[in-house]
Order: sequence, then structure tokens, then C-alpha cells
Amino acid sequence: MKGLEHEMTSQVPAYHAFAPVVILVLTAVGLSGLILLLAHLIGPRRHGAVKEAVYESGVPPVAEARRRFRVRFYLVAILFLLFDVEVVLLWPWALVFRDAAAGQAAGGVLRGEAGKGFLLAEMAFFLAILLAGYVYAWRRGVFRWS
Repeated sequence: MKGLEHEMTSQVPAYHAFAPVVILVLTAVGLSGLILLLAHLIGPRRHGAVKEAVYESGVPPVAEARRRFRVRFYLVAILFLLFDVEVVLLWPWALVFRDAAAGQAAGGVLRGEAGKGFLLAEMAFFLAILLAGYVYAWRRGVFRWS
């Protein structure tokens, strides 16, 4: 009889494991909505020229917001994303390299010295491509602001 009770209690549906996450999300959404509703109902309603003026870091606007920007701004943004992705990819690589250097299995494929050499060559190739892109952008004058 004890074995039967154990079998019945251990068969819990898989979605019960996500109940705390669902409760947390519902609580966060509910509290956010409640705070916004209370701020709208209780908050002051003052209108005026100063209150409705555009505010950008304490500096009054000097031109219209829908003017054209130089392509250089977009190039710098793309370069920022490129190097940001590089940093994001360096972290997991460093963890795998640490495991390979310690002689542990790195991803189940790389082990020992061959794994370290391959990982170093892989990262050197990746950094060489990024360096080539940086030098290309530098020579094209992307970083000159005048």
C-alpha cells in the first residue's frame, strides 16, 4: 500500500514546476498596473508651457527632432553593437577555455592540450576579424567627428 501511495504522489504534472514563475510574473504585472493606475488617479494634473516643453538632459532643444542625421552616427552605433557582441561572446568562450585548460571536458568535444590550442586559435581568428573591421572603420574616417 505504501508503494502505491508513493506512485500517486510523485506523478505531478510538469507545468506545476512553473507555478512560482507564473505567480511572480502575475504579481509583477499586477503591481505595475496598480501603481500606474494609482499614479494616474491620485497624481497632480498641472499643464503649462514649461511642463509640456521638450526636456533633453537639461539643455533646451536647438533644432527639430525629425532632422536628418549623418550616416556616421549610424556607423558608430553599428560598430558599438559589433564590439558589444564580441564581449558577449568572450564570456562563454572564457568559461569553455577555463574548463579545457583544467583538462575537463569542454562541451564534450575538446579535451586537454588540443582543446586549448584550438580554442586559442579560434579566438585569435575571431579577434583578427574584429581588428580588421576596426582598422577599416578607422581608415574610412568613422571616428573623426569634424
